[in-house]
Amino acid sequence: MACSAAAGAEATALLCRRPAPSSITGRNRLAVSRRPRHGNLRTGAQPPQKSTPSANYRNRVNIQRDRAGASSDDEHQQKSEDENGLQNIQLEDLVEMIQNTEKNILLLNQARLQALERADKIIKEKEALQQEINNLEIKLSETGAQSELSSKGMSDAEALEFDVLKEENMLLKDDITFFKEKLIEITETEESLFKLEKERALLDASLRELECAFIAAQSDMLKLGPMQHDAWWEKVENLEELLESTANQVEHAALILDGYHDVQDKVDKLEASLGATSISEFCLYLVDLLKKRVKSIEERLQACNHEMHSQIELYEHSIVEFHDTLSKLIKESEKKSMEHYAEGMPSEFWSRISLLIDGWSLEKKISNNDANILREMAWKRDSRLREAYLSSRGKSERELIDSFLKMALPGTSSGLHIVHIAAEMAPVAKVGGLADVISGLGKALQKKGNLVEIILPKYDCMQHNQINNLKVLDVVVQSYFEGNMFANRIWTGTVEGLPVYFIEPQHPGKLFWRAQYYGEHDDFKRFSYFSRVALELLYQSAKKVDIIHCHDWQTAFVAPLYWDVYANLGFNSARICFTCHNFEYQGTAPAQDLAYCGLDVEHLDRADRMRDNSHGRINVVKGAIVYSNIVTTVSPTYAQEVRSEGGRGLQDTLKIHSKKFVGILNGIDTDTWNPSTDRFLKVQYSANDLYGKSANKAALTKQLKMSSANASQPLVGCITRLVPQKGVHLIRHAIYKTAELGGQFILLGSSPVPNIQREFEGIADQFQNNNNIRLLLKYDDALSHMIFAASDMFIVPSMFEPCGLTQMIAMRYGSVPVVRKTGGLNDSVFDFDDETIPMELRNGFTFLKADEQGFDSALERAFNYYHRKPEVWKQLVQKDMKIDFSWDTSASQYEDIYQRAAARARAAT
Repeated sequence: MACSAAAGAEATALLCRRPAPSSITGRNRLAVSRRPRHGNLRTGAQPPQKSTPSANYRNRVNIQRDRAGASSDDEHQQKSEDENGLQNIQLEDLVEMIQNTEKNILLLNQARLQALERADKIIKEKEALQQEINNLEIKLSETGAQSELSSKGMSDAEALEFDVLKEENMLLKDDITFFKEKLIEITETEESLFKLEKERALLDASLRELECAFIAAQSDMLKLGPMQHDAWWEKVENLEELLESTANQVEHAALILDGYHDVQDKVDKLEASLGATSISEFCLYLVDLLKKRVKSIEERLQACNHEMHSQIELYEHSIVEFHDTLSKLIKESEKKSMEHYAEGMPSEFWSRISLLIDGWSLEKKISNNDANILREMAWKRDSRLREAYLSSRGKSERELIDSFLKMALPGTSSGLHIVHIAAEMAPVAKVGGLADVISGLGKALQKKGNLVEIILPKYDCMQHNQINNLKVLDVVVQSYFEGNMFANRIWTGTVEGLPVYFIEPQHPGKLFWRAQYYGEHDDFKRFSYFSRVALELLYQSAKKVDIIHCHDWQTAFVAPLYWDVYANLGFNSARICFTCHNFEYQGTAPAQDLAYCGLDVEHLDRADRMRDNSHGRINVVKGAIVYSNIVTTVSPTYAQEVRSEGGRGLQDTLKIHSKKFVGILNGIDTDTWNPSTDRFLKVQYSANDLYGKSANKAALTKQLKMSSANASQPLVGCITRLVPQKGVHLIRHAIYKTAELGGQFILLGSSPVPNIQREFEGIADQFQNNNNIRLLLKYDDALSHMIFAASDMFIVPSMFEPCGLTQMIAMRYGSVPVVRKTGGLNDSVFDFDDETIPMELRNGFTFLKADEQGFDSALERAFNYYHRKPEVWKQLVQKDMKIDFSWDTSASQYEDIYQRAAARARAAT
């Protein structure tokens, strides 16, 4: 018992322990509840110091003294930081440190499980001991009854001896009662230990929260500067409070263990008493048995405490190492933040300045000429604008305008002014891949030094919380529609660092107040109205735009409107780029509907302009192909396919305009889709450390109540809309084929087609009791991240696929794609067994024919590599994760065709 109590006290000391104070003034404590800036992390990695109760008391006094004098230490601390400096802390170092911490947590969890197993054994032994005590009581009672009967025939000497023995038996009963009480105390102690275990779990959760925050905040600190560190300190302080709470729990457990000395003393006294008294061998056997049981309990408690002690020490070492890294990271980020602040502000700042200038221009507070000059200064990120804006805080708008106008000097820029007019943008208004293209391509072009702006409808159902600085301008833009002029309110804000204009029509039809983006009976009318207002906004703002980029049939009206209406008004500096993301949707309507937005029906209802090639209706995608200066689609292979039957009737038009038609493969947003920083994952990971991938697989199968008995089972994922284009018959077949091959399958997605939705609901019911198959007939963004991370393979068996993003995201997360060779899938996935392709490019498994035999061949080959060649499979996973699917390459291709179109425009003037 003494050993177990000492172990408990030592564990308490370990949890109460604090890292040794730094030599730098004001940094001798781990965390405080109210922190002055720069003043509460140690510098350098110092070993933890063992503490005693008096040392703990002195530490608490020092902490209070530090809190009182923290503000006076700021200047000295800053000076110390400037003198000492720190080497650059790379993000990879932090990730490695966090991974080491996670491994230590895993070891602690294993030790916890072992300790719980030992506790279970102790409980079982306690129950056995209780049963034996009960049996002994029964036997003692029987012995007492028999003794009373036999005492009648005893002599006086025998009766006296019997009375002594009877008294000893009574004492033994008292001792048994005493042991029962102690067993109850042991049970209470076990409950305390379980509470302690819960506190430890809170520590794990808090630590994981910090790990995610540190990785995600690396870039945020460059934007927000040192002030964001306050939020970090709150998490550190929460962790410190949990550590103190756990220490108190261990202290309480140690006190209880100290109380077990009384049990041992009682046993010793009983043994001495029995030794001095002549009693039966049965009683001696009983006492010896109790003594052995108590000793066994003591040894097991001591073993548990020793194990807990060693794991707590390891865990505490990880915490110390973690805090040291945090300290270095914060100092380095502060340094970088100050450098970044000196060099220039984040993109979102300049987007805000650009929107501010445009607002003044539209509200007629500055002239169009001054607006163009100031826009160019913002475009070039002129430091004078930044200084004027920052120095004018608290002043009136008129004073800010005056300070800007004083600097309005003409200049030149090598970048382009690009405006995207679209129906979607992630994350504010997302239906499909178009939304990701607008934000991803826009950010990539902005990083290359171009001025990029977005114009969207102001939907009532869009995600307003994803918009920064949303405000309405004090201006009304009038636009023509159906023979009348309608007012439109203009809102501005920044999304993903890009300046965005939101158009809110004051139209009685409430065109964009429908609680959904598409699918209305008057969509042709709604988006022709929007296209006209978007051009009117650009025209009235008198901007010198280089490229107007419109997307899909919803904004295809822009091309004929620009050249047939606004070019005649003098707005002709821009060139039009049109991207069709899917030729399945072309926007056809009766010819007279073109008149809604002011287009000349008689002029455009011709075979060489906007009349559909298959029937007498108007086709706005065809009109955009004819009227645009640049026409693109989303992959080179899809560009070839749509020149034949894949063009859905527009193949002849595309052949005529083939010189301006090109396919450019889309990219993915590698900031959003990054397994090393993804906040939706249980454990972040990278190509160099795949531990987190298996951990996420285990977490997801547990969350979905799938079988986890066989860790070597491959998990096949599929995230898609269940529409014929996506190959629903092959997806259905894949579910049964995966089950036949002994794998697991997860489908995430739903269908807008009722009979397809019902069919998959039936399949879900069929596999309801199968622990290897899960059909989740919905869309869940957080769950999609987990499926990408957990799956070993990812299927995309599309009938046609213009580009496809899921196969790229899957590879980014180490899930090997199994796809059909079509469209963008053919441009991004290359078969691992195709010897005509260089080995460094082979990254998945493909099939050509859209039938079950072709799919089976590809999936079976993937399963064979997974089971029979695990090292080859691991190398394939790592290679896939390192492929660059970012927007950088695609943006460079767009920038090149933009530049050539703009150069031709300048040559023509």
